[in-house]
Amino acid sequence: MRRSVHLCTTIEQLICELPDPDTMNNINIQVLADTLKISKSTVSKALRDSHEIGDETKKKVLELAAKLNYSPNPYASSLRKKKSKTIAVVLPEVADSFFSRIINGIQSVAEKKGYHVLIYLSHEKYNNEKNILNEIQNGRVDGVLISISRETKNGDHITRLQSTGVPIVFFDRELESVHTAKVITNDFECGYIATKHLLDKGCINPAFFSHSASLPICRQREEGFRHAMNEAGFSKKDIHVSYCTDNEKENYALIRKTLSGKNKPDGILASVEKIALQVYVVSQEIMIAIPKELKVLAFSTIETAAILNPSLSTITQPAVEMGKTAATILFKGIEKKQFDLQNEKVIIPSVLIERVSTGN
Repeated sequence: MRRSVHLCTTIEQLICELPDPDTMNNINIQVLADTLKISKSTVSKALRDSHEIGDETKKKVLELAAKLNYSPNPYASSLRKKKSKTIAVVLPEVADSFFSRIINGIQSVAEKKGYHVLIYLSHEKYNNEKNILNEIQNGRVDGVLISISRETKNGDHITRLQSTGVPIVFFDRELESVHTAKVITNDFECGYIATKHLLDKGCINPAFFSHSASLPICRQREEGFRHAMNEAGFSKKDIHVSYCTDNEKENYALIRKTLSGKNKPDGILASVEKIALQVYVVSQEIMIAIPKELKVLAFSTIETAAILNPSLSTITQPAVEMGKTAATILFKGIEKKQFDLQNEKVIIPSVLIERVSTGN
């Protein structure tokens, strides 16, 4: 029989005896009960403010729960024997047309399965992403589709959720250290093809503007750019790569400085569409003619690319198809417990669409 809580024992002392909470798979009622050396039912009643539990025990339970960031899930008991019929989609942003179209693809599959879709935005912040995944534990969703933030380099928060049995599928932006299903596109090849296109159109000083120095998709696009430049005989010092941030004012200043400099590029490959749009704005302001003086090509699914002035050449990603494919794989993981998500990796090729911005 479990002994009652010794009131002389402080919460801090109890926590010191635990592993680091950040490294624990999940803080649940059992952890609270074991730490306080009381029964799970006592913890449960204390959290519900039951009259059966003394005030001192309630205080101990609530203090420990707060210290360990335990958040009781009011739906957990009802979800133990059935599914929530909900999946989560974690996105870095929705301003980019690519992610908006991804959602359409995911939604179309989820609706057929009778599932609801919860959309979460990390706003390109690692801490936001980490908090989102912590929040959706304890049966809130049956599976997660995620495209990581630009700040995400550590996958502990993802593997922690994985360990609770929640299937997870990456789409577009993956974290290479986490072993699960991934639905991506051929970013290295497309970076190479896009650069070759600029060179074939007469560019002698093309530059690559990247959204991130660490995101795998941006690194692969950059590597494709560098490979094409090396193959064309450019030395390392003549290969120009610039890294943008999430601050639009800083990006604007960087683009303006680059396009106004002595060694200004005559071609731009943008890793995301919003960089290309800022290139258009700066070019108009400082009177650079596209495509006569500057050719522009972007990784983009923007629907208005064809009606921009001039129309924008793009590497168009199969957004809707990626969304559908990722969702289909996730539901296999939800419905078939023996389905091994680690063996699933789907590469859906992107397509170069030539328009006026890279014309002769």
